Amino acid sequence: MKILLSGANGYIGKRLIPVLIDEGHEIIALVRDRATLHLSDEEKEKVKVYEADFLNPNSLEGLPIEIDVAFYLMHALSNNAGEISTMERQIAENFVDYIDHTEAKQIIYLGGISNDDHLSKHLSSRLLTEELLSESKVPLTVLRAAIIIGSGGASFEIIRDLVEKLPVMVTPKWLNTKCQPIGIRNVINYLSASVGNEALYGKTFDIGGPEVLTYKEMLLQFAEVRGMKRYIGTLPVMTPRLSSYWLYFVTSTSYRIAVNLVDSMKNEVIVKKKGIREIIPQDLMSYKDSVKLAFKRIEQNMVVSSWTDTQLNHPSQRSLNHYIQVPQNGTFKDQKSIEFPADEEQRVIDNIWSIGGERGWYYGNWLWKIRGYIDKLFGGVGLRRGRRSPDQIYNGDSLDFWRVLLADQQGKRLLLFAEMKLPGDAWLEFKIESLENGNSKLSQTATFRPKGLNGRLYWWSVMPFHLFVFKNMIRSIANYGRKEPLSSQVLNAGN
Repeated sequence: MKILLSGANGYIGKRLIPVLIDEGHEIIALVRDRATLHLSDEEKEKVKVYEADFLNPNSLEGLPIEIDVAFYLMHALSNNAGEISTMERQIAENFVDYIDHTEAKQIIYLGGISNDDHLSKHLSSRLLTEELLSESKVPLTVLRAAIIIGSGGASFEIIRDLVEKLPVMVTPKWLNTKCQPIGIRNVINYLSASVGNEALYGKTFDIGGPEVLTYKEMLLQFAEVRGMKRYIGTLPVMTPRLSSYWLYFVTSTSYRIAVNLVDSMKNEVIVKKKGIREIIPQDLMSYKDSVKLAFKRIEQNMVVSSWTDTQLNHPSQRSLNHYIQVPQNGTFKDQKSIEFPADEEQRVIDNIWSIGGERGWYYGNWLWKIRGYIDKLFGGVGLRRGRRSPDQIYNGDSLDFWRVLLADQQGKRLLLFAEMKLPGDAWLEFKIESLENGNSKLSQTATFRPKGLNGRLYWWSVMPFHLFVFKNMIRSIANYGRKEPLSSQVLNAGN
């Protein structure tokens, strides 16, 4: 079958692609920016990638009409709940208008369990999307999921942050709300088995795991899996705003996600619309087994997708391509370079490709952490996003508070764009070149394009830190893994 996969670069979409390919389907992947979708050579033969923004109807011209099944896996990004609802409506309406002019026989939508009478704004927007999609002439299959547990998932990473960082927690009362978490493997099985399944046409099902747990029980069971002892108390006085700030500062989540999550915590997400297991039978993984599988994937460096993959810091930012050409005029630069033996190029490349995350930034990690805390304080992403893999980087990946614009091992160049809160735009580039004397040269360039006087004051204020942090960083990158330190001097250039 020809399957249209909207939101193909998202957490679920990336995991569906290899499964659908293994089942013999052809994939038409829709993304706003193709740079955020990495495909293996084998996948490229089975996947056709189209750029489309369903907030912009003009971008939908030329999309294929010869499709059999369409997955709707898109979500609006905004800090404003009202704006989310408006954007969700616009995206869904434009999707229906497009899909009604195709040969599609089924739409599959993954939403959220929404059985309460008084839903949160987030769950209400997901229900609105479901209602709009049902107006299409194409039969709709709706799978409403509870919290999804899997490596790289937002819920998993939030729980992980809370459990691993806080031995004692004083928490909001919503930790006593009940939910029915489901493992990512079961979700993918349900979605893939829904393709072309006429028994599901025009129907809605809730999907969840085998257990009903409170969020407090989920935290404690997570701690058991990790071999930790945790103590949790709840307070009735923490308001939704305070709860959102609490999650935002303690975990790696963005403030937008924290607000939506806290707002949704008042609603129980328990399976009520049953019947999916009679049509698609499968063994449901327990919550603990889902957590164990997630850590197994992490340990094997097999995290296929992360919640941060499409979480751009600026919602209005439609494409990373605008930032891939580093500006030369009107910028400040800190340029440093160091020579090293040419036969050690691969070692240095490996060091560059391992930067950030658990490895850190090779020098002054405590300063980078402070910068991350300051970024969090001002509403930025901070350092807690980490990286999806400890040694692999692809275009579009998130890397601490950077976004990977270009990761070209063959061209020996890594280009990062800052997603931290700044009075301007910032880039960090690493590049290796061959020299006529037989050595190789590693160049490290930090570029800052200021916005107004505040931007210039910011650059001058951080210059003292650049003098020793960036100088020692490039030296450490070149020396890491080497028995004897290089005798080469770090050369400086900049303005």
